[in-house]
Amino acid sequence: MSVTVEVRGLEMLGRHGVEEAERRDGQTFAFDVDFDVSDAVFSDRIEDAVDYRDVVALVRRVSDGAQFRLLEALAAAVADAILAELSVERVRVRVRKPQVQLGVPVEHAAATVERHS
Repeated sequence: MSVTVEVRGLEMLGRHGVEEAERRDGQTFAFDVDFDVSDAVFSDRIEDAVDYRDVVALVRRVSDGAQFRLLEALAAAVADAILAELSVERVRVRVRKPQVQLGVPVEHAAATVERHS
């Protein structure tokens, strides 16, 4: 048995994109992170759970630590870090880029990566 935890709409500045100006000037990216944890969380003890602040810190560390050209690469790096460093069974990371330039009006572009332990 497992529980799915969701952290949605986590916004942070990143210097990612294909264009040089995107990497130089930065822009806001939105992260949605879902992860499954074991039923140990039913103890109602923070020591048995994944602290959401740790998830936020990992997203920030990965986003701040490198420049990615592709949303897919950024999402994969975040998912891999969460799976490697936190006690999760499955993680799904969606990265949305609201300020995408495609020549036509677009709400956002996004990439989603899912990993399992």
